[in-house]
Order: sequence, then structure tokens, then C-alpha cells
Amino acid sequence: MPTQLSSIAVYCGSNPGFDPVFTAATASLGREMAERGISLVYGGAHVGLMGTIADAVLDNGGEAHGVITRALEQTEIPHRGLTSLRVTDTMHERKAAMADAADAFIMLPGGYGTFDEFFEVLTWTQLGIHAKPCAILDVAGFFDPLRALLDSAVSAGFVRPAHRDMVIIDTDPAGLLDQLAAWTPVQVSKWLDRSDR
Repeated sequence: MPTQLSSIAVYCGSNPGFDPVFTAATASLGREMAERGISLVYGGAHVGLMGTIADAVLDNGGEAHGVITRALEQTEIPHRGLTSLRVTDTMHERKAAMADAADAFIMLPGGYGTFDEFFEVLTWTQLGIHAKPCAILDVAGFFDPLRALLDSAVSAGFVRPAHRDMVIIDTDPAGLLDQLAAWTPVQVSKWLDRSDR
């Protein structure tokens, strides 16, 4: 059964990166999501690619829902023009709230936090904690080394090929969203449910 996409959690940098192509690709994804009526769930900031994705969704008539920790909410980071902004006490609560609110997940270029958040929800899909697709928008080859690492993990016997194939990767926002919508869960005998995360 294809995935019904009403909301997507997007993980991306709180910096814009050095190359303007990162900002352009992020804005393109936000526009495409808004045009398809897909709400954004993200980390709630107005800075970097995070601000870009929220602004692109909002500027094109879409909804952007932020989730931010209390500590970050007390800084200058929060985006004050969002459809909603939920404040959590901890990072763990923040990540769980974002995962619960989303039908799918996309990683854009970013740093440690971006990688952490994406691989956590990918692991939850692998383990059967949820059945939600995970995708990467590869901008200007940024994720080429990650593709190689994933393939190496398969070759070395640490990741099953079916689990490697769970990661949707595309360079085109529209194509990526099409693949997310067409995704069906991999049937695995992994081990947990949502209460076990």
C-alpha cells in the first residue's frame, strides 16, 4: 500500500552551507511540498537551511510546524511565523514529537544533528518501530560519500541489502516526493514496536 503523505519531517542544517545551491535546492523542496499540500515538520528554527525550508513552504501557502526545545526556544533561533511551534523539554522529546507528527522523513545537507535525526528514524523504520519512508535529497553530490558508506556497510555484512534499499535517494525534489509517496514498507522480522524506542 503506497504511503499517504500529509506531512514530512525535514532534517537539515542550521547553517546555509557555503554553496548557494544548497539554499536553492531546499527552497525548491519547500515549494514542491506546499504545492502538493504536504505540511512541513522540522526543528523550528529560522536560521540556515531550516529557515529556508520553512519560509519556502509558508511563502507558497503551505503549513510549517516546528518542534524546538525549551533551551533553544529562549534564544534568537525560533521561527516566529510558523503555523505552529511546539516546545519540548529535551532533545529526545523533540525528536520523538517530530517523528510522530510526520508520515515520512527527508534529509538535506547538514551536520551532526541532521545525521543523528535522520539515522534515528531510519533505524526505527528498520526495526519496525514505525513504517515510514526515509529519503535523502542529494544536492550537488553532498551525499556521495554517504552513499559509498552505506554500500560499504552492505559489502561488509553490517547492513542487509533490503535495508540499504529502504533509503530513497534522489537529486530532484519532485522525484523524491514521488518515490516517498510510492514507498511500501520492507517486510522484516525486526524486533520492536513504537513503545520500544
